Amino acid sequence: MSHSTTPERDSGAVITEWRPEDPAFWQQRGQRVASRNLWISVPCLLLAFCVWMLFSAVAVNLPKVGFTFTTDQLFMLTALPALSGALLRVPYAFMVPLFGGRRWTAFSTGIMIIPCVWLGFAVQDTSTPFSTFVIISLLCGFAGANFASSMANISFFFPKQKQGGALGINGGLGNMGVSVMQLIAPLAISVGIFAAFGGAGVEQADGSYLFLQNAAWIWVPFLVIFTLAAWFGMNDLAASKASLSEQLPVLKRAHLWIMALLYLATFGSFIGFSAGFAMLSKTQFPDVQILHYAFFGPFIGALARSTGGMISDRLGGTRVTLVNFVVMALFCALLFMTLPVNGAGGNFGAFFAVFMVLFLTAGLGSASTFQMISVIFRKLTMDRVKAQGGSEEQAMREAATDTAAALGFISAIGAIGGFFIPKAFGISLDLTGSPAGAMKVFLVFYIACVFVTWLVYGRNSNKK
Repeated sequence: MSHSTTPERDSGAVITEWRPEDPAFWQQRGQRVASRNLWISVPCLLLAFCVWMLFSAVAVNLPKVGFTFTTDQLFMLTALPALSGALLRVPYAFMVPLFGGRRWTAFSTGIMIIPCVWLGFAVQDTSTPFSTFVIISLLCGFAGANFASSMANISFFFPKQKQGGALGINGGLGNMGVSVMQLIAPLAISVGIFAAFGGAGVEQADGSYLFLQNAAWIWVPFLVIFTLAAWFGMNDLAASKASLSEQLPVLKRAHLWIMALLYLATFGSFIGFSAGFAMLSKTQFPDVQILHYAFFGPFIGALARSTGGMISDRLGGTRVTLVNFVVMALFCALLFMTLPVNGAGGNFGAFFAVFMVLFLTAGLGSASTFQMISVIFRKLTMDRVKAQGGSEEQAMREAATDTAAALGFISAIGAIGGFFIPKAFGISLDLTGSPAGAMKVFLVFYIACVFVTWLVYGRNSNKK
């Protein structure tokens, strides 16, 4: 059996035989192939997060280059990529079993070049209508959908006891793209890197120049490189092939919807705060140069996600998730004390510190809830297939398909937080002049999640 797999060992071809749960196979060949796919997947996903959150850095700067959009319109542009990204995660979740992980990763990385190039031209022409920016921001959402297919793909490569760690690395370092973008974009827009392609800077009040197009164009060369890396370096697994009809029954499971709620509270908060934090800080503390600090939050959240998978593998996802929600609720309540009231008072240092803890817990909770999903769906499917008299191998295969479909679908619901949070801030500021109204809604939601986690998964956690 083993000799037939030798010719395709290091090629980018389809791997027909894949048994990660078999220790001998994993040792000899599986681990090396899985690692290579993981380490090409990570930069592709990191770039996807850079493109997905582009508007969180661009929107703040649009008024500086001559656009006259309202605050609510600017919040809208930061929120829209999350909306399209969330909706597109549903079809993206099912793509890897249909097309193969290598093909889909290369395609989904390559198409991100389109909104980047277009946005670079759009910001240079102040007659560009708001509707054009709406279309580009919705196209940036395609990048956010990559997360669902990327996580589903990586889940097929690893044995179950290594999935939390592998998904934590893929998701966590992928999430790092938000802070990479928020760190690099402000630097890139201060220098005329792409002068050869046209595009002059816009002079600012202090005499400096702003090259806003660079925030989008800086990613294009990297997208080209990693599209090629995915195409030539990754693998398609024949074992992960599944039709839509095999993947859809997962939507009937009650646990899918409960876990989606918990993931919305964790990852939804991470991506929503990432999208809205810079704009929110600008409205509350206009004197602070927020783009110098904005990248810290997503950076801390992404680091927490990378380690959160491993912590959850060790301590149990349910326990980590429960403690995490308690801390989130606590710090959400503390945030009220740091905000200015009627434009007076407020403490930026305290506001920033509290938000950093919220980013940390949102990242940690994203990993721990994902670990819970893997454990819960694997157990449910294995039990069901065996009860129907299915073989161990059939149970394993169905469990992998179900888990991947559940991860993808739940990640789609979680991503809606990226739309809801900045939009809530925008509406709250519009109606009351303060974000406190929006924060009250989030606080109630976090408290509800503490109870849901405990009632459904925590009370009988000895079984988990």
